[in-house]
Amino acid sequence: MGKRIMHNYDNEFKSNAVELCLKSGRKIKDIALELGIPKGTLGGWVTEYKTHGKYAFPGKGHLHPQDVEIVKLRKDLAIACEERDILKKALGIFSVVKK
Repeated sequence: MGKRIMHNYDNEFKSNAVELCLKSGRKIKDIALELGIPKGTLGGWVTEYKTHGKYAFPGKGHLHPQDVEIVKLRKDLAIACEERDILKKALGIFSVVKK
């Protein structure tokens, strides 16, 4: 068995390939064959473009703009939960009733 080679395609190539699929009316299989990429890869790009529009293909390590807010809110929630737990423990310590 041969090793699979991973290719990295830049955003411009992906956008142009998706645009060709959407505007030409040709089958994804035919365009993928012409461009020398797997049809599943091109199909995934088309799906991502249809889902995210101009924010598709943000690049490695980058988030979609709508996901940035979600990450920030999750961090804020984690901090709030930690502060709440600390206050609960402090309340337990200071509210011990002496008999």
